[in-house]
Amino acid sequence: MVKLIAKPACVPGVPLRIGDVEAVEVIYDQLFSVAPFQMQQSAVSEALKAQIGLGLTPLGRRKTKDNVTVQWFGHGVWLVTAPVSLTGMAAVTDQSDAWAVVKICGTQMIDVLARLVPIDLRPAHFKTGYSARTMAGALHIAITRVDAHNCEIMVMRSMAATLMHELETVMRRVAAR
Repeated sequence: MVKLIAKPACVPGVPLRIGDVEAVEVIYDQLFSVAPFQMQQSAVSEALKAQIGLGLTPLGRRKTKDNVTVQWFGHGVWLVTAPVSLTGMAAVTDQSDAWAVVKICGTQMIDVLARLVPIDLRPAHFKTGYSARTMAGALHIAITRVDAHNCEIMVMRSMAATLMHELETVMRRVAAR
């Protein structure tokens, strides 16, 4: 039987450090989308609290507890970094191989992202734990503020190399200023 070896989505290209900004791939071993059925959002939230210690987050937010994350991911969908059983309450789909995640960090992170992302990511407006679906150049992404100098960008795995190219170009421009 053939044994498959998983490859990181962003190779080559990470880690990438230019100037004071670094891009590092983050690998979530398990990633599940949770889409509550109609009128089941409260029940799903309670079931998640019982199973993983976190319920559904408010729109545009992310919570982490004991290395498990629940993140709003769009209209009626959340991402969970642990397997969950929500039979009859929600559609749960394994997304582990579908997304690439890149952490951008450094004191000039905002300068880099301001050239790619059309939302205000300054800490006063996009606080720790905030999450948004938006664009980075021509790519559809989910971006989350992890802390004052760290953001995570999620992109479809097939677009990881394009994201890295976009980031490298902008990081070089910011570093050259």
